[in-house]
Amino acid sequence: QVQLVESGGGLVQAGGSLRLSCAASGRTVSRYFMGWFRQAPGKDRDFVARISPGGGATSYVDSVKGRFTISRDNAKNTVYLQMNSLKPEDTAVYFCNAVTSDTSSPVFASWGQGTQVTVSS
Repeated sequence: QVQLVESGGGLVQAGGSLRLSCAASGRTVSRYFMGWFRQAPGKDRDFVARISPGGGATSYVDSVKGRFTISRDNAKNTVYLQMNSLKPEDTAVYFCNAVTSDTSSPVFASWGQGTQVTVSS
């Protein structure tokens, strides 16, 4: 069973940057599309970004385009999310998961604990 561990969150002022990491264990995720999701208080968990197995193709939700960059290191079984120009509305708990290639729906039933990102104005 795959285990996903997210890290790198924290408290940052608006305009700042953070780099999130998602380390997978128990299963090699190099053949999967991988994605990042976020959940703000009282809201649903929403898709943010995804990356193809080889890393050559990425896609983002409109609200983060030009500010966030997803990447991966398959040798380390790890996915990253570089977040720049952060805004208070980016405040959420961030999660990773494998995603389907068509709808970017989560693949694994189990989620990690997530990592909290808080952006102050």
